[in-house]
Amino acid sequence: MQRVIEFLDSLLLRELAKGFMLTGRYLFKRKITILYPEQKTPASPRFRGLHALRRYENGEERCIACKLCEAVCPAMAITIESEVRDDGTRRTTRYDIDLTKCIFCGFCEESCPVDSIVETHHSEYHGESRGDLNFTKEMLLAVGDRYEKQIAAARERDARYR
Repeated sequence: MQRVIEFLDSLLLRELAKGFMLTGRYLFKRKITILYPEQKTPASPRFRGLHALRRYENGEERCIACKLCEAVCPAMAITIESEVRDDGTRRTTRYDIDLTKCIFCGFCEESCPVDSIVETHHSEYHGESRGDLNFTKEMLLAVGDRYEKQIAAARERDARYR
């Protein structure tokens, strides 16, 4: 009996008719497609994007070369070299992030005691070759300078929810 039912289902193309009914159900519904460059979808407040190094208000970089972010990075994407300055403070001479290795976990941001390295909400960046996504200290500071207002606003908003 089961074989007869299967034969009739295949003969009447029942599965094809069910597929057409499903397609017809969504055919005239409102579309949710967006036009990407002109319209942007809202991102989650927890979204992690492009990395940035921040500065203090006086223009000095925040990073004290404690190397906690380098130690905690599970992908080993961060490379830091440092030296002691004349006033006895330690600062970085090299701070590189390889974004092709980075998994955007946010551990570097969480481990930083001076809130120096942050992940911005900026997601529109690309590299045409592998080397284009190796961000140096100067590039990261430039990103931080460019997006400082948005970073500070996000930090203030996050502090309210803690």
